[in-house]
Amino acid sequence: MLCIDDNENPGVLRTAAAAPWRRRLGLVWLGLIAGCSTPTPVSESGAPPAASSRTAPSTSSSTPIAPGRTGSTAQAVKLPPPSPVRSWDEVRRQAAKRLVAANPGITYTGTPPDPLLAIPVLEVELHADGSIRKIDVMRHPRQARETTQIAIDAVRNAAPFGDVSRLPKPWRFTETFLFDDDRKFKPRTLD
Repeated sequence: MLCIDDNENPGVLRTAAAAPWRRRLGLVWLGLIAGCSTPTPVSESGAPPAASSRTAPSTSSSTPIAPGRTGSTAQAVKLPPPSPVRSWDEVRRQAAKRLVAANPGITYTGTPPDPLLAIPVLEVELHADGSIRKIDVMRHPRQARETTQIAIDAVRNAAPFGDVSRLPKPWRFTETFLFDDDRKFKPRTLD
């Protein structure tokens, strides 16, 4: 029987036959973890890319942007072009106002109820012109998980958010959605 040094545990000897088995088991676990925690990215054509282009798992879920997709729970309202913005505070305020204006059937503007039904948090990454590049889910609610998709669709309905090319990078902002029992939301920026 041939023994080899274990690189991970110095001073420990193991048999050579066990090394490939452990490596395969590690790869299986890595594949399971990567498969469970990272959604399959979707290209603009709607087809998933080749398996070799998958990325390492991240702590947040990324939602690809499909052109022309509107919210499933309410019809989008056509908004005027966004106003020019000079700071990230202005971008956040304008985005929150546009979220409410673009989604009148699924928003409220009063005082948030206590307790709230769900509180998803999204990070929206923008292109220089204020259009959406990527939406990351920073926090999924424990209950009423469908509110995350409602929030994502609402952000898409409200885009674009104004020219951010003169603002410092990274061109992204975070919004917290305060959902009531009727599954209507208020952007926390307006609270």
